Amino acid sequence: MMRKGIKRFMVSLVIVGLLGVTSVLAIDGHVRKKGNQLIMTKDNVFEADAILILGALVYQSGNVSNILEDRLKVGVELYEMGKAPKLLLSGDNGQLDYDEVNAMKNYVVARGIPEEDVFMDHAGFSTYESVYRAKEIFQVERLIIVTQEYHLKRALYVSKKLGIEAQGVTSDLRTYPKMSVFKTREILARNKDFLYVNVFKPEPTYLGEVINITGDGRITFDKD
Repeated sequence: MMRKGIKRFMVSLVIVGLLGVTSVLAIDGHVRKKGNQLIMTKDNVFEADAILILGALVYQSGNVSNILEDRLKVGVELYEMGKAPKLLLSGDNGQLDYDEVNAMKNYVVARGIPEEDVFMDHAGFSTYESVYRAKEIFQVERLIIVTQEYHLKRALYVSKKLGIEAQGVTSDLRTYPKMSVFKTREILARNKDFLYVNVFKPEPTYLGEVINITGDGRITFDKD
């Protein structure tokens, strides 16, 4: 009798596990499908209020990683094409010894982008928070998002669910190390953000006063 009880328990565990995996993969597929519909080429993407460039690894030297450099390159190119009048650089600046956003600002300004057209979001601690703050703090209604394809689908899905009219352009300009790891983690990130935008809808870590994207970006600078 005890053996039968253990067997039934183990079967139940397997069924629950399979249902869990099925749900995770179904949500992942849904987010990818919806986000993919909003990915455009540089030539075909619409004109917008701003180009949102999502942050990534910056080294202690202040140099940007390859994956971030390619996002910045594509964002600068879109600006130069006249696709939007402002760049919104959103990343992690939550620690004194780690600053994605100033490294991003230095990169684009060094390539000729006028400082007044560069807005810095120092509290873009996640994709969800970057998009949320683009709408609520920077008052962006029409947005072009730039990041690698594996990441872009989720960012576009979140934007649509938060009420922003958004399209995206990929920045896959080379092969990146550990991409298989990034793609695996992204499955869980898509599930997390699916729950955020459809169920929990949490506020970001920081909100604050409105900084309208139509103004002068230098108001967001914290360093010369």
